[in-house]
Amino acid sequence: MLPSHIQALVDCGALFVINDSGGKDSQAMKVRLKKLIPHRQLLIMHAHLPEVEWEGSLEHIERYADGIPVIVAHAAKTFIQMVDHRGMFPSPKNRQCTSDLKRGPIEREVRRYLAAHPEFGGLVVNCMGLRAAESTGRSKLAAFKLNTGNSKAGREWYDWLPIHSLATDEVFATIRDAGEEPFWTYAKGMKRKSCCFCIFATADDHTTAAKLVPHTYALICAKERQHGFSLSMTGKFLPEITGIAA
Repeated sequence: MLPSHIQALVDCGALFVINDSGGKDSQAMKVRLKKLIPHRQLLIMHAHLPEVEWEGSLEHIERYADGIPVIVAHAAKTFIQMVDHRGMFPSPKNRQCTSDLKRGPIEREVRRYLAAHPEFGGLVVNCMGLRAAESTGRSKLAAFKLNTGNSKAGREWYDWLPIHSLATDEVFATIRDAGEEPFWTYAKGMKRKSCCFCIFATADDHTTAAKLVPHTYALICAKERQHGFSLSMTGKFLPEITGIAA
């Protein structure tokens, strides 16, 4: 059952946008929303990240879309172009990978979609699979709020975290109970499905990814050497973390 304030938005004909990376949290969120929201009011958005996106991401998303439209958002630059321009990798305080390559392009495509589909009346609920169990910072996020920055020019925009309270085992159970399979990298040992190499990844995930996508690993290591700046927020270069020469 939906909370009353969400049900009211459904009844008003709002568009519900599913931010879908192809990871377990996005997938579990999508499973729930497909059951609770009329499919005519659902839209799937995926931010494509060439060079650092896991192979098969879009295909996995489309496999479980159940006829819901899927729009791919493209940034004006790639991750590597961003790193070369800045001379460094993103950091927890400067997460341009999120703002410039994911959030910004997705918000642009949502605005375009609303403009092309006046039947939604500019009313949109942006759904993200962020969970409290992931970090202290995410545990403090409001599960539902008005997005004042995007509520302009005839738009009323809300941000909603439908699975904010779920534990990791509940996420996988939600996917399994729906008869779906999680993205292939989990079976290979990856704990998270973000970019192949992420500033927040554990040493184990970096090591696993280095073995799964050696060409991408070599590219990231080359950029570490070129700019003298590590991808990992530990400050260590990837070969030191993984023990694998680039």
